Amino acid sequence: MILKNFSMAQISLRSVSQNSNMEMNREKLCTSKTDVSSESAYHCSACHDDEEWSSTSRGRAKSRSLSASPALGSTKEFRRTRSLHGPCPVTTFGPKACMLQNPKTIMHIQDPASQRLTWNKPPKSILVIKKIRDASLLQPFKELCVYLTEENNMIVYVEKKVLEDPAIANDDNFGPVKKKFCTFREDYDDISNQIDFIICLGGDGTLLYASSLFQGSVPPVMAFHLGSLGFLTPFNFENFQSQVTQVIEGNAALVLRSRLKVKVVKENREKTTIQNGIEENGVVSTNIEKEVGKQIMQYQVLNEVVVDRGPSSYLSNVDVFLDGHLITTVQGDGVIVSTPTGSTAYAAAAGASMIHPNVPAIMITPICPHSLSFRPIVVPAGVELKIMLSPDARNTAWVSFDGRKRQEICHGDSISITTSCYPLPSICFRDPVSDWFESLAECLHWNVRKKQNNFTVEEEEF
Repeated sequence: MILKNFSMAQISLRSVSQNSNMEMNREKLCTSKTDVSSESAYHCSACHDDEEWSSTSRGRAKSRSLSASPALGSTKEFRRTRSLHGPCPVTTFGPKACMLQNPKTIMHIQDPASQRLTWNKPPKSILVIKKIRDASLLQPFKELCVYLTEENNMIVYVEKKVLEDPAIANDDNFGPVKKKFCTFREDYDDISNQIDFIICLGGDGTLLYASSLFQGSVPPVMAFHLGSLGFLTPFNFENFQSQVTQVIEGNAALVLRSRLKVKVVKENREKTTIQNGIEENGVVSTNIEKEVGKQIMQYQVLNEVVVDRGPSSYLSNVDVFLDGHLITTVQGDGVIVSTPTGSTAYAAAAGASMIHPNVPAIMITPICPHSLSFRPIVVPAGVELKIMLSPDARNTAWVSFDGRKRQEICHGDSISITTSCYPLPSICFRDPVSDWFESLAECLHWNVRKKQNNFTVEEEEF
């Protein structure tokens, strides 16, 4: 998995040793007689233990791995073009055929089952995110903060509006702990390079909010189920001391939840001034760049991008492009572009399939399409989707990102969506497979029905 410095935590994923039979097969394939040029040297650290491999020594060109990509030094030049997760494929086919080497093709990804958390340095700074306006979380929040500051001597970051709760502000016993906190304000203070570890207290919305705070590399996230749904929060708070200690020691499984990199390009139709990140109309601006006659906003989205018709009574009419090719026009209430993590959210309610977060995919789901043949589709992770209003659309459209930053899309505006290079590393309670299916069974009551009675002996004979 490509990660560009998982913040100060600097997570590395340990590679689990591969099956000996697979290694023997790879060696046989690597010694084929195919001629290649000497310029096709490559380096695959995960498969071959940081050993340098070249086409001259092995006799054939292999696909370039993530660790060998020269574009890693420049994020602006790098664009993911293939899958996020999956085994390293063999690129020779039979005795004489092989895949033509392409330096932009990313073929090696680590086995998701081998993804384990480790720390290059012990974590020191922890961000604690609490669901606001929930009195039931005050006591768990206080217990966690006391444990982190007094017993583990860690630096705790807390959002300023959390400490403004009267139950916390007026608690004299909590005062000495509260004085040790570092506070921040959303959209004003940048803490992306100061956090080693994140702990969420709440439901799925709390985890989505944590994701929105980090528009680049995300520290590992440990989410406690203290909300209403808890599909993305596998930990219970009863034994939080031992669980937090185990994670700090680096003994935990990870699931890398892919995010969407979204760029909204809007035509400047009215003059606005930006002061301290807030426009005159009161809308908070995130990562805004100004071009001649254009306004560009970028977002990192964990669940989904929703384009809908807004308050209009007319059907929305938007064109969907995939890698520059028009694939369809969506006429209906709108369209959802979701990650595998978001497939169990709004997309599932709109009739889409549920996808495990380790599957490298982007899902496109129509919302009440006028064409009954338009069903949800899954496209490879890394493709670039572009959504625009159709030229003959009767009304504008509205777009939101994980339910936030809702804004209007007019003719000439565009929404570009692709897989982000910065996933969210979510810490598992057991492992990625067990956690996901347990969440399905518990939160969505998946495949729950009254069972049929078995036949009695007399009925079978009859």
